Amino acid sequence: MKRSKNQSSKFLIALPLIIIAMISLLIIVNKESQKPGSDMASHPPIENQPTIGQADAPVSIVEFGDFLCPACKSWGEYIYPELKKDYIDTGLVKLSYVNVLFHGEESILASLAAEEVYKNDPQAYWDFHKKLFSEQPEEHVGQWVTIEKILEVAEATTNIDLQQLEDDLIEKSTMDEVSIDDNLVKEYEVEMTPSVIINGVMMDNPMDYDAIKKLIEQQLEDN
Repeated sequence: MKRSKNQSSKFLIALPLIIIAMISLLIIVNKESQKPGSDMASHPPIENQPTIGQADAPVSIVEFGDFLCPACKSWGEYIYPELKKDYIDTGLVKLSYVNVLFHGEESILASLAAEEVYKNDPQAYWDFHKKLFSEQPEEHVGQWVTIEKILEVAEATTNIDLQQLEDDLIEKSTMDEVSIDDNLVKEYEVEMTPSVIINGVMMDNPMDYDAIKKLIEQQLEDN
């Protein structure tokens, strides 16, 4: 069946628009397929969580970590410094930390201590956080998170009353805060540490800094 000249003209006029639409769709699909993570239903709430970076930073990163986790220690030693230099210090990213309790009583004790520091000397939180991770032994040598070790780390990094800290740890005074974190772990189905969520996207490989940078840049472009 032959098209009329008028029909052919309309088709030729519409053809570039169709091609542009197809190219745009391919770009969107390609961009989504390259996303180095999985979309979550929402981004974890960071209110009352220890957070470093400017409050109005356009990209929010939440690290789910455990002070007993060797990979979390490595993340703090190798990924965090690059992230801080490239994005946190430049005002583009804020980073929050959520305690995970995968290693039982030691994880709970370390989390209680971190919450105590955040509650009573928030400016010292990240120094305490870093120092406690640095005390993690290279090899498993039995229990290393003890009240004595926590007091030692707190004395070196905070201005907290050590006797009060010891009493609060024994009484588990910040257990409510630790439970909030534990509920977030369950809500966001965190199955490994560290787990890193960037603006609602769970990283497939949180140890891949190039992938982290790629997702941050995508989020900055979208925002």
